[in-house]
Amino acid sequence: MLISFYNHIFRSKLLPKASEVLRCHIQQRNYPPWTSYFLSQFDCLNDQFGQSHFEFDIDGHNYHILRTGCFPYIKYHCTQRPKTLDLSSENRLYTFFKLFNLGLPTLMYGLSAIFLIRHYEIVKTKQHGSVKIYFLLKEDSGVSF
Repeated sequence: MLISFYNHIFRSKLLPKASEVLRCHIQQRNYPPWTSYFLSQFDCLNDQFGQSHFEFDIDGHNYHILRTGCFPYIKYHCTQRPKTLDLSSENRLYTFFKLFNLGLPTLMYGLSAIFLIRHYEIVKTKQHGSVKIYFLLKEDSGVSF
């Protein structure tokens, strides 16, 4: 949260929004059926803070996004699905679980990811240059599961 505040105050003109990185990554991968990656909190503006489960439209392709802050990263799991009516109740439930357990599991997930990450890719954004995103395993393009 402090990193997000610092980035918004001092680096907002230099860093891309996390949603822009998400959009560009999916476009560059040619709209994959799913993807899962980590984005460093230091490399983006966290414009989706507080959203854990939501839908995100990219050029007519609907994605269900599961997202969590896991210091020092933001973790995204994206699945292409038909549009649903409303995910706000699930979003509130996931937020409740994070608050209830004081964010300790997500902190441990982020710290362990530092040692488990084995692959990275460069995402080219339209306005802010390139951003590095990280994967636990290299994803095969075109795989449906």
